[in-house]
Amino acid sequence: AASDVYKRQPQPIAYYQSSKGLLFGKSYYVSEQLECDLTYRELINDFNYPDYDNILRAFTRFTFDLHEKGVQFLDHSPGNTLIKKIGDTYNFYLVDLNRMKFGTMSFDTRMKNFARLSKYKHMVEIMSDEYANCYNKSYDEVFSLMWKEVKSFRAIVERKKRLKKRF
Repeated sequence: AASDVYKRQPQPIAYYQSSKGLLFGKSYYVSEQLECDLTYRELINDFNYPDYDNILRAFTRFTFDLHEKGVQFLDHSPGNTLIKKIGDTYNFYLVDLNRMKFGTMSFDTRMKNFARLSKYKHMVEIMSDEYANCYNKSYDEVFSLMWKEVKSFRAIVERKKRLKKRF
């Protein structure tokens, strides 16, 4: 039930917000620590992780559900998703929640939200297949745009690396 799901969430301990006049300043949120089984990063570093395909597909469904609820996690990156296995299912927990947008998301925005998650084509193929099934779009359409967004993000990362080397 919903109350059981809430009980598994790390419980809040404290928060703090500061403001400067009418402007929002900084905020801090502290919760109990969640003991997880892995992070999404393990899926990037170990392609032979047990139940790899199922975890990646479950993660994609989790992301789809966020999108359907109008949640765009702007820091959707490998280290910001904790994964805990409970029975035969995987639960996903996001960290660094300070960068989020809320509202209806276009198909382009949804695909761009996957850009930071993996540079590996085989991972994008699996995520595209699962997302296409959830979103009722063709695999080719989903993969084409998701892969384009990944390549675009990777080009920016590489350009920044080259600039850092120069300076």
